[in-house]
Amino acid sequence: MNKKTVRDVDVKGKKVLVRCDFNVPLDADGNITDENRIMGALPTIKYLMEHGAKVILCSHLGKPHNIFTEGFGLTKKEKKAVEALPENEQAAAKAAYIEKAKKNDPKKFTLRPVAVRLNQLLDNKVAFATDLVGEDAHSKVAALKDGECVLLENTRFEAGEEKNSEELCKKLADFCDVYVNDAFGTAHRAHATTAGIVQYGFAPVAVSGFLIEKELKYLGGAVDSPKHPFVAILGGAKVSDKIEVIKSLLDKCDSLIIGGGMAYTFRKALGLAVGNSLLEEDKIDLAKELMAKAKDKGVKLLLPVDNVIADAFSNDANMKVVEGDIPDGWEGMDIGPKTVKVFSDEIAKAKTVVWNGPMGVFEMEKFAVGTKAIAQALADNHNAITIIGGGDSAAAVTQMGFADKVTHISTGGGASLEYLEGKVLPGIACLNDKD
Repeated sequence: MNKKTVRDVDVKGKKVLVRCDFNVPLDADGNITDENRIMGALPTIKYLMEHGAKVILCSHLGKPHNIFTEGFGLTKKEKKAVEALPENEQAAAKAAYIEKAKKNDPKKFTLRPVAVRLNQLLDNKVAFATDLVGEDAHSKVAALKDGECVLLENTRFEAGEEKNSEELCKKLADFCDVYVNDAFGTAHRAHATTAGIVQYGFAPVAVSGFLIEKELKYLGGAVDSPKHPFVAILGGAKVSDKIEVIKSLLDKCDSLIIGGGMAYTFRKALGLAVGNSLLEEDKIDLAKELMAKAKDKGVKLLLPVDNVIADAFSNDANMKVVEGDIPDGWEGMDIGPKTVKVFSDEIAKAKTVVWNGPMGVFEMEKFAVGTKAIAQALADNHNAITIIGGGDSAAAVTQMGFADKVTHISTGGGASLEYLEGKVLPGIACLNDKD
């Protein structure tokens, strides 16, 4: 995908609306506990400010109620809870939820802490608007000088964001001579600020920021024109989450490594006992089909040859390494040492590696060994382009100290998966193509 970037357009003196991903974790006191996403957005923001743009930033944070929308409703979870009550109690319960949301959501889901941090990082040139398209946003945008910046309040406080409302897009267009998408993590969603404003024709000049440019270069390169041998590594809990990814990768890769919880469904398909391990009974036939497809296409499909098993889902459980069948009362928690060797040897031969999903229950120290070993194998291969496809594997690699030893860590979990599946991402498809 050859999309225009901020470098391809003149931004001086123009209002530039930038969709960022500031969906950062906050503690109970509203302090940011991980600012990686803020740091990731800085190069694009700095470039625009240095080139004289009036920069208007927007992002969602969490899953709040649409408190800026008159008559907003309940979340799915709340609706379910209300519907479970006797009919004569439902109205009061709904009213209580709404009141609670009005009181709590402005504090719990505000982007103000992000604005404060950005202001510290950008020489006190960042203002904060307490609404998205209301009075405060308009006055703050009107007051912007070239090279200054304002962050608008949480996009999801407006119901029109997730509904991709044309009316909301039209209001946002007042802040938008140039539209920039730099939020790869939400590029698979067709929301008002991620795609709608361009789709409805309100932002004819629409380009990517540096984060999305990097995603397209590395993740896009791996999907569209990988260097061979191309090794894909898939882990995580469920086969059902990765079916389309596996199918897509079998058309592209030379070797497919499968670990994590999903491997036990494949092992069961081979006739092995898996004990109490994670198993999707209804996906056993599919696992057989996928193994047959790999064979037909000449793709080497590697499964664990040994497993670290435990007698309880706990870091304090008894553990042992087994090959072959896993006994009843025991469950697979990580790949074993022989598997680490087999997988690492395959990774060492690769010129392109894409990894999505951990090899075991890496959140428990005892069972993080396999995931760490795979991260080490990627770090040790200096001849390959190594890409971590977001989500848990990205968290694991960062947590284990390998972030600077791989080529690229994708910023999108769901977006990375959909991209690897070969799906069209609305937030990228809508951007201007290079001539």
